[in-house]
Amino acid sequence: MLKIGLTGGIASGKSLVASRLQELGAILVDADVIAREVVEPGTPGLEQVVGAFGPGILDASGRLDRPKLGSIVFQDPSQREVLNSIIHPLVREVAASIVASAGPGDIVVQDIPLLVETRQGSNFHLVVVVDAPDEVRVQRMVGFRRMSKEDALARMASQATRAERMAAADVVLDNSGTRQELLDAVDDLWARRLMPFAENLRRGTRARRAVCPVIGASKGEWAAQAERLAERILAVAHRDILAVDHIGSSSVPGLVAKDVIDLQVAVADLETADRISPLLAASGFPAVPQSDQDTPMPSHPKPAEWQQRFHANADPGRPVNLHVRVAGSPEWRYALLFRDWLRAEPSAAELYQAHEHELAASHTGDQGAAAYADAKEPWLTEVAWPLMDEWANRTGWMPPSYISSAEGKRGQ
Repeated sequence: MLKIGLTGGIASGKSLVASRLQELGAILVDADVIAREVVEPGTPGLEQVVGAFGPGILDASGRLDRPKLGSIVFQDPSQREVLNSIIHPLVREVAASIVASAGPGDIVVQDIPLLVETRQGSNFHLVVVVDAPDEVRVQRMVGFRRMSKEDALARMASQATRAERMAAADVVLDNSGTRQELLDAVDDLWARRLMPFAENLRRGTRARRAVCPVIGASKGEWAAQAERLAERILAVAHRDILAVDHIGSSSVPGLVAKDVIDLQVAVADLETADRISPLLAASGFPAVPQSDQDTPMPSHPKPAEWQQRFHANADPGRPVNLHVRVAGSPEWRYALLFRDWLRAEPSAAELYQAHEHELAASHTGDQGAAAYADAKEPWLTEVAWPLMDEWANRTGWMPPSYISSAEGKRGQ
């Protein structure tokens, strides 16, 4: 199944997005609705809340007086933490049971107001944030919810900042315009990204990509995207994965590149790589058949030393190459050295950039990227390798050591 985490600040329009996704066919898990249900009269949740805040937070009928409780917790962060420590575990338990009942091809949307605050982003294939400027949200709360401006600002201050939500987002839905514009954006997201992503997951196949290599300007968001993806991958098999490193052209700031994130997953051996393969596939990165052999470099000419397991993203909205390699192997070392050499040496970056432009121009119109990749190998072996090897010897460059990390994880 495809798991989507939906969030947004108060009065951002998140509820409208959630209802639209449900209309389109998603299974909706609404944390707000569940949070109300777990404190209904007679529930253990309500009993715990009364125990923490006293019977004064009940109304005359014995139900939770939400405005009264809200006036307490939104003014005092410590009291809010107490409430969250009661409600959040109960909500997660109910949500987990709903998710567990979904089928392989389903799209499950979990509407979680405090997704960012509770650091749940790595639990989902995608995090969708509904966004609107702060001043627009204040106007909505004052105009439609009859809140005072002070109360509106207090509610906003109790949540993550707009910048924090944007940093956690894989998809941002702008709700600064009309209702119809937001609904159109949801429909487009559903048709172009979510449905194909879910189908690719069900079938265990990578997403389709552009038929020919397209080189473009460096994007500042690549590093943040790589970091979010790495967190999800580590969460899948944290005991077996030693590290996830951003490599390749997109890892070098300012370098022109294809809009593809390359990540290197370090493991202790290829048996581990094969064992975690189904977990990576379920998290959105199915294995790509017949892509297990890298090209040997002159210093280590044996093909057996250049084995990897290659996965790619099932998400059509974010191309990702996932190279699962043994820590300490020649190919693992080469990828890290190549990245660090390009980052440290402007002349090396310029040389590689010129080669990339030349290759892209000569392969315009290709029906795939295989010929482009094959044409790149001689340059990497004959031109780049001697230069980067000399740089490593001259500067004393050394790859990271994951030994202590591996020992710590085995003890967990």
